[in-house]
Amino acid sequence: MKKIVVIEDQPQMRRNICLILTMEGYEIQSAADGGSGLDLIQQHQPDLVICDVRMPGIGGHEVLQRLRADPDTATLPFVFLTANGEREDIRGGMNLGADDYLTKPVTREDLLATVSSRLTRKTAHRAEIAAARPGFHPDFTSPEPLLALGLTAREAEVLLWVAQGKGNADVATLLGMSEKTAKKHMGNIFDKLGVENRNAASMMALERLSGSPPAPQG
Repeated sequence: MKKIVVIEDQPQMRRNICLILTMEGYEIQSAADGGSGLDLIQQHQPDLVICDVRMPGIGGHEVLQRLRADPDTATLPFVFLTANGEREDIRGGMNLGADDYLTKPVTREDLLATVSSRLTRKTAHRAEIAAARPGFHPDFTSPEPLLALGLTAREAEVLLWVAQGKGNADVATLLGMSEKTAKKHMGNIFDKLGVENRNAASMMALERLSGSPPAPQG
């Protein structure tokens, strides 16, 4: 059973989200503030966190920063809850390493689809890395190592996020560009790296970010 921690200071919103997820078979722990939420995460080691952005005391951005700074939770899937129109909150959260966001009021369909896709994507991405190159320990703090692949600074930024499992829509939000521009950058990256798909480009990026020698070509 997958475990989820929900951090939301509005009681009715918190209850609704927890009820929907519980009825779908998830094990749920919930908190009304960031500090209590961090305690729950440490105690229960969940598979995913859903967290409001704006809360009294420790807000969602600080919760995420603390999780990403801890090696034990650095890759924990994290979804923000944000009020409609808070575009800067969304972009700021994604830049801190959030995996996705949900706009309030959250519908059952959007909630379940987001949770399912993020859990599935994280599992698949970890499996791809482990299968391709056991022992990879990529450092995602800077795109600079990717410049050695012949990319522009912007292309290196795009590839850095793609190597972390982000899609074009995610990259567009993170870097403040349109999804069409993100796709164009990916096309340029494929051409420069001599690859045909995102997985191959990601593997090349992960080699550079891990300081590993290139994998032998079959």
